[in-house]
Amino acid sequence: MTYKKLLYTLIFAGILFGFEQNQELPEGFVYVKSVIPDMDVELRYYSTNNFVGDTIDGYNSNTLILTKAATEKLKLVQEELQEQNLCLKVFDGYRPQRAVNHFIRWARDLNDTIYKSRFYPDVEKRYLFKEEYIASRSGHSRGSTVDITIIDGNTGEQLDMGSPFDFFGVQSWVDHDAITDEQKKNRQLLQRVMLKHNFRNYPKEWWHFTLRWEPFPDTYFDFEVE
Repeated sequence: MTYKKLLYTLIFAGILFGFEQNQELPEGFVYVKSVIPDMDVELRYYSTNNFVGDTIDGYNSNTLILTKAATEKLKLVQEELQEQNLCLKVFDGYRPQRAVNHFIRWARDLNDTIYKSRFYPDVEKRYLFKEEYIASRSGHSRGSTVDITIIDGNTGEQLDMGSPFDFFGVQSWVDHDAITDEQKKNRQLLQRVMLKHNFRNYPKEWWHFTLRWEPFPDTYFDFEVE
């Protein structure tokens, strides 16, 4: 069974049996799968596959939540990529403030460097705040920011972007030049299609995009991901 057929099978099962959600979201937020049922979601903070090495506070399920405004634009991105037999894969969307607080506690524990070689080999942990890889407030908590990549529609394989998701270093900067032409092409495709649909990028992370004119520009939410 191809990746695409498997995905459609899972989508059909979700439609048939209903997407079970465990909470009523604040007004203006939606469960993304209810709008984009074929979205590939792998919330890295609902796992140990992240720079902390543990499930992050507030992530109780692999459920992507975003504002309705961001979701509607993301749907347009997905539809445009599908014309090229490509799809989106999301690593993070709405992020509770308590998760950000978890990152802060981790960053202040300078002795916990078990995943340094994998995620930040060239940056001293004490400088992660100064280098703006970690902050006390995150745009994710406003609900209109996504960490995202592109995958092959047939195989589900991620396009090579030149560095892994959440790699803290110059290799992840959008304009980093010491990557292959194919990697540059893939980054440019992601940048181009996201910008076309009103998402602006964070220059130090090729995967990080925020909706322009987001609906809650000054509000940092803390409801859990259920």
